Amino acid sequence: MSFVLQHLSNNLWSGRLDLFPEDRLIHGFSARHGGVSAPPYDTLNMALHVDDDPRAVRENRKRYCAALGLSAAQLCTLRQVHGTEIVRVFRRDAGRGAKDYADCIADADAMVTNDSGVALMLCYADCVPVLLYDPVHHAMGLIHAGWRGTVGRIGMKTLAYMGEEFGTRPADVLSGIGPSICADCYVVGEDAAAQFRSAFSDDADKIVLNRGGEQHLDLWEANRIQLEEAGVPPQQIDCAGTCTSCDHTWFYSYRAAGGRTGRMAAVMELS
Repeated sequence: MSFVLQHLSNNLWSGRLDLFPEDRLIHGFSARHGGVSAPPYDTLNMALHVDDDPRAVRENRKRYCAALGLSAAQLCTLRQVHGTEIVRVFRRDAGRGAKDYADCIADADAMVTNDSGVALMLCYADCVPVLLYDPVHHAMGLIHAGWRGTVGRIGMKTLAYMGEEFGTRPADVLSGIGPSICADCYVVGEDAAAQFRSAFSDDADKIVLNRGGEQHLDLWEANRIQLEEAGVPPQQIDCAGTCTSCDHTWFYSYRAAGGRTGRMAAVMELS
């Protein structure tokens, strides 16, 4: 299992996790090169909510999706609010938020589907993208796990929701943790640290790290732990191990850029 950053075409790059079967699931993590957005969103900004030119974002989405073999017109995305709400998406939702941010599905941070013909997309710049694929029921979930979503166990809740909707069993699920901020780069205040100590009391020393008097959070580990606790076997959880802040020349990082930057996208579609 490994993360690979592949050159697609015309300086477009996309990350993928070898854990997922290519013949059943199209997925990718966009990098920041190969688009048309001007600084500070240069160049492949995939988000419509960061004051970039919407025409540039639509062109970026078109280029990236075409390189993956997807249609940008079939994208479905959310208005992400750093919570734990989950929505089920259907083929009829294809195109929601594809061209206009106001048309996004409102106020949620994870979506699931077992329909083909709709491409799920969420946008990130340091937060953790978590991908879930159930090969038995051919269903998938895509999660935006910031620190609030992570401490609220959005990964575990999404697995439970997939169980209710599709009959998904965590023991069958393949899960990927995409490029996002690493513990070395993620310094937080005492309030966030205390919430993680409480929510992950048995594993707090693995997640909340005291380094030189600063509190650091390991969101990769916190998401991995909750997936395992939900019943996903460790060998079926793959982490890209790629930090958006350390590698901010390749990826967008909210922290490294001081708050004004573009967003990468995580995209999934059932084949």
